[in-house]
Amino acid sequence: MTERLNPLAVEEHRIPFRSHFTWARVSRPVFVEITRPPLVILHGGPGFPHDYCLPMTALCEDGRTVIHYDQIGCGRSSLLPDAPAEFWNVDLFVAELRNLVDYFGIQDGFHLLGQSWGGMLGPEFVLRHPQGVLSMTISDSPASMALWTKGTDELLSHLPAAIQATIHEHEEAGTTDSVAYQEAVEVFYRRHLCRVRPFPEPLLNSFESLAADPTVYRTMVGPSEFSATGTMKDWSIIDRLPQISVPSLVLAGEFDEATPVSWEPFVNGLRNVEYRVFEGASHTPHLETPAAYFETVGAFLRKHDRS
Repeated sequence: MTERLNPLAVEEHRIPFRSHFTWARVSRPVFVEITRPPLVILHGGPGFPHDYCLPMTALCEDGRTVIHYDQIGCGRSSLLPDAPAEFWNVDLFVAELRNLVDYFGIQDGFHLLGQSWGGMLGPEFVLRHPQGVLSMTISDSPASMALWTKGTDELLSHLPAAIQATIHEHEEAGTTDSVAYQEAVEVFYRRHLCRVRPFPEPLLNSFESLAADPTVYRTMVGPSEFSATGTMKDWSIIDRLPQISVPSLVLAGEFDEATPVSWEPFVNGLRNVEYRVFEGASHTPHLETPAAYFETVGAFLRKHDRS
């Protein structure tokens, strides 16, 4: 599924949302009749735009429309660097996703695939709007921020002592924008974010966009993903997972910065769930082990398609 057999027809949309807009990209296979329900991709961050998820258009090969969008505050959607901290909350992004579903008229049947933060947003949406969601894929995501931090602390402890010292020193000093800190974090990223060398262009494009406007990420997570200090620092969905009956697929990489301690609550708490860990991959298995990733996701979607 990683070699595209059919060209794609691509449309771009600016979807009104409150007094702002959401940018969306719709991909359809040209020579395949669309018979399968669409798939909506929820990108990570928050505030890390869709570009790095573009290879997920491989899932169009099934004769499926794939919808990417940039959540408000990042990428090609409305940027609001002066919005107050309380503006950026889970309810905002749930409402934006509902608005997108209604705009495209797909509320009678669609799939969700959330990567990283997107896999946190997905179940929040399903809890509020379960109707029409045929399946939910949670890819490389924690079930709570506390468990995310616990896991990354453990991963950090295995880095060279000098790298650990640099990261801790700059976090304590509030100098996470320094070159030394960024170089140390890159060591972590190359082990636990993406193990492809060099980083794929779609991933670099998302990093570039995040650097241009980090408002959402810094407000909701903080200046560092190793010590959540933002408005999401106490977020957890663990106690609410048994309320979700939508068929769910939980995915992670062997070396993922979303460690088992953070994603296993999804496997243990969801009522209808499957899971897979991709050997040799880290936080972006769709970029690192694409053949296995898209084979797994494609089979899961087909199993839960509804005409």
